[in-house]
Amino acid sequence: MEYLCNNCPRLCNVVRAETGGGFCRMGADAVVARAALHFDEEPVISGPGGSGAVFFSGCALRCRFCQNRAISHEGFGRRVSVQGLSDIYANLIAQGANNINLVTPSHFVEPILQSLEGGLPVPVVWNSGGYERAETVRRLEGHVDVYLPDLKYRWQKAAERYSRAGDYFEHASEAIREMLRQTGPVVLDENGLIQRGVIVRHLILPGHASESMNVLDWIQENLPGAWVSLMAQYVPLGDLMLFGTLRRRITELEYESVVNHMFALGLEDGFVQERSSADEKYIPNFDLTGVPERFT
Repeated sequence: MEYLCNNCPRLCNVVRAETGGGFCRMGADAVVARAALHFDEEPVISGPGGSGAVFFSGCALRCRFCQNRAISHEGFGRRVSVQGLSDIYANLIAQGANNINLVTPSHFVEPILQSLEGGLPVPVVWNSGGYERAETVRRLEGHVDVYLPDLKYRWQKAAERYSRAGDYFEHASEAIREMLRQTGPVVLDENGLIQRGVIVRHLILPGHASESMNVLDWIQENLPGAWVSLMAQYVPLGDLMLFGTLRRRITELEYESVVNHMFALGLEDGFVQERSSADEKYIPNFDLTGVPERFT
């Protein structure tokens, strides 16, 4: 497989072939670091059987605080063919997965779309950082049932400083609107598992409670029918010496102020993480579980 890639807002315009290129440094084939049942997503996604989480390597962002640095920044993982991806989905479904949860998939649109041809018997979840082109999201219509995007920032300065993406909100806001256009409001089945819809995640960053409140304001004003997942799992990891407040966890005051603002806005459909979720034990072990060499 070989193709010219402008899938993300970086518009690298590079030929993706056997070797990597562009901002994400990935080649044409998908690279996967882990594929296993995951029980730490939102309850409507994990459910009792677990979510079939497929963790892709590489990323269009460079978040200073990324908890998945080994795969997002360093590219650890194994190249997987289109047929290999389909086999991974089948294995997870056979294990009882409620859905197929594609984690950080946006730079592998081509192989993923090929792997989803013919559809799956469970919902497909597009679990992304939100930094996407609306044009790319439109290509997913009919293949993705549930969108689980981050909405990290509203302010350009924070987006550039922490993720090297000053245009983050410009693109994420348009992409998430397109996601909601495709799915409409959240739909659950008789067991309370999500079948369709958009859940917008937002991670509270230390020292940035006002930024979080601004993000929630925008969601309330612009995304009727979407659910919100307010996350408190921030753990300071990596080289943060130059990033002040990012070297600590969020305080109780920061947490409560953002949570109270969320409920004051009437954003009651969704989830709020406890502060106790800020623990490294919740970071997945990226050890090629579920990605045997036969899938390459």
